[in-house]
Amino acid sequence: MTDEQAHWNQRYETQNTPWNSGLPSQELQRVIVEQNWHPGRLLELGCGSGTNAVFLANQGFEVTAVDFAPLALEHGATLAREQGVKVQWVCADVCGLILDAPAFDYVFDRGCYHCVRRHNLSGYLQTLAAATRIGSHLLTLTGNAHEERKPGPPVLHEHELRRELGTLFDEILIRPFHFEDADHVQGPLGWSSLWRR
Repeated sequence: MTDEQAHWNQRYETQNTPWNSGLPSQELQRVIVEQNWHPGRLLELGCGSGTNAVFLANQGFEVTAVDFAPLALEHGATLAREQGVKVQWVCADVCGLILDAPAFDYVFDRGCYHCVRRHNLSGYLQTLAAATRIGSHLLTLTGNAHEERKPGPPVLHEHELRRELGTLFDEILIRPFHFEDADHVQGPLGWSSLWRR
């Protein structure tokens, strides 16, 4: 295990995971309904303990869920077993992901991109390029620079989303939303951005 993996694993060991609400993302659910997404092959980048991956599998999506922390994936696998759904769990760096699989219909990222872009944006974009095809959709939920919380998620401006993700995708929507914290408490302000390749 690398030092970075050990760091993220320890966050799950000590339950120091403020991003982990244990609730399926309301914004993800909203987009699925608004955009009339039909179940297909979906890749989740930075899946954490698997709440959204398991939710998506319950909706009929064929889910591949990726995270760097083995312990997070163990939590996800336990949740999937408890709910009787199948998810393919992959322990890997999302900025160097190599999957022997066809391109995905959808990619979902709740709070991974806004972290990894600071260290390896080019690797993250290469992963997106390899994982998608013409017609694939990307939904990414990030921190919003109009509200900087301490502590809180890394934040972006709207123009940064367009500059970075617009190199590969066409914009469908960018709008503000709020993350959900545990117990349905309103969390930090974010950007919901939906893209089509």
